[in-house]
Parts: sequence; structure tokens; C-alpha cells
Amino acid sequence: MNPIIARLLVKIAKRRVENKHPKIPATKREVVPVVRTLQVELRHNIKEFFFIAIGVFSAGFGLKGFLLPNKFIDGGATGVSLLLENLTHFPLEFLLIIVNLPFLILGARTINRKFAIKSIIAISMLAVVVHLIDYPTITDDKLLIAVFGGFFLGLGIGMSMRGGGVIDGTEVLAIYLSKKFSLTIGDVLLLINILIFSFGAYVLSVETALYAILTYLAAAKTVDFVVDGVEEYVGVTIISEKHEEIRVMLIESLRRACTIYAGKGGYGKRGNSYDKDILYTVITRLEMSKLETEIDKIDKDAFIVMGTVKDLRGGMIKKKPMKS
Repeated sequence: MNPIIARLLVKIAKRRVENKHPKIPATKREVVPVVRTLQVELRHNIKEFFFIAIGVFSAGFGLKGFLLPNKFIDGGATGVSLLLENLTHFPLEFLLIIVNLPFLILGARTINRKFAIKSIIAISMLAVVVHLIDYPTITDDKLLIAVFGGFFLGLGIGMSMRGGGVIDGTEVLAIYLSKKFSLTIGDVLLLINILIFSFGAYVLSVETALYAILTYLAAAKTVDFVVDGVEEYVGVTIISEKHEEIRVMLIESLRRACTIYAGKGGYGKRGNSYDKDILYTVITRLEMSKLETEIDKIDKDAFIVMGTVKDLRGGMIKKKPMKS
């Protein structure tokens, strides 16, 4: 790590320790764990910002290089923004922020404030990119516009989600409504987009709405490819020597229940002669970034296995939001 950054992290760590015990000087034993935590947070934040930046520029290219010049629309909050731009000729960069703002407020309440802050940054960056960067118009072929406009927009949405935020707030609304009603997130998104496309067919044309559906499908498939689908849950198996600390973190920091399996190691000459606890929990895709960060703080060598869970019933995952 850069020496300047390392010294800065040490200063911040000392300050945090001394704030807890103002009259007692910080010792090296107290400072080192805090420095390591700060290093993990910094590394993950840089990675997440990189994903969001790629997502913003990709979505901007899809919007200004394909959809916007040809009066196309998409699904979700972006589709609503494009539809309003077609009707009112109000600048798209402002509409993106205005339309997404209620969903971000909802996200702060249902997921966590950190997610909402990242999403606000991502959407603001997208608005700046749309306003300042003059992307070339790639084609006027309607089929290519629908497919590749949807592809680049979906790539942007997916990369932003991998960075722990969103640039289209309807996913947040879908998560919220799925907790209130007996619907999957995919069902809610489908219903929302049916309404958007129906209104688009009424105020623009049926042909525009049909191409919008094609754009949406291309974007949705791209999002699936990038992040395995927002409507899917992730089953996470964690094997670590520090399983008790990770268990407490899952319950107190992420507010997620977990199951503990009694396991035996099967590698090496000792075979299965030693016992170890195995943790299993289920989280949403949007919570993956925070989980990985928190595990790295405790045990960077933890063995983690992740598998897609299409849907679930019962338990606490749909009832309790994560703490910020």
C-alpha cells in the first residue's frame, strides 16, 4: 500500500481508538485491527466505485448513443424518464434524478443508508454523463437500437448493482412490494413494466412500445448475465476458524439469521479428525457487497461458497432490512 495512505489510515485508526478512551493513549495492539478494517473498507470501496463508474458510462452510452436520439423508451425508472422526456422535452439528466428520488428514499428505509448513498452517487454521475458527454449516434436501425441500447443499459444497471448501488430505482420498489405481498421480485418488475409499456403505446405508438419491450428484454438478460438476476437470492456457506465472530456479525450487523452445521475437515492426512462449525445464510444480491466486506474484516482467508436461490418462503430475510 502507498506509504502516504498507510500513514493516513494509522492516524485515522489512532483517532478512532482514542475517541473511545480519551484519557488513555492508543496502543499498537488496539490500532492494528482498526487499520486492517480500514484497509478492507478502502479496498472494497475502490472496487465498488470502479464497478459503478463502468456502469454509469455504459448506461450513458446506451441512452445517448442509441435510445435517446431515436425517441426509444425502456422499462423501469429509466423508461419513465425517457417517456417523460419524449412528452415534455424536459432534460433527461434532471428527469433521471427526479424519477429515481422516491425509490432511493424507499431504499434507505428498506435496505440501508449506505446503499441509498451509493445509488444517489451513481444516478447523479449518470445525469452528469448524459449532460456533458456527447456520445455519437451509432445507428438508426430500430432493431439494432432496441437490442444494443438495451444491452448497454443493462450492462450499466448490472455493473452498478455489483458496486452495491442501482441506477434504476424500480428494483428497490420491487424488493419492498415483494415483502408486503405474496409476489416474487420478478413478478413485481413485470407488472411495473407492463404499465409503463401500456402507457407508452397509448401516448406514443404501439410500434414504439413493442420496441421498448425488446429493449427491456435485452437489458434484463444483460443484467442476468452480469449479476445473476436481481430477483434471485444467494445462499452463502462460510467455513472459517473465526466462525463465532462471523455468526455475530451476520446477526448484529447484517440482521440475517444463519444456520450452523457441525462439520469435519476432510483434507490432508488428518482426514475428518477435526471438527469445525459451518455457517449458512441467505441474502439478496444487493447485500453481497456488504457481506464480503464484513467477512474480509474478520477473516480474509474464510472459505465462502455462493449459490443462486431462485425464491424462498418463511424465515427473516423478507422481514428485516440490513442495518446501515
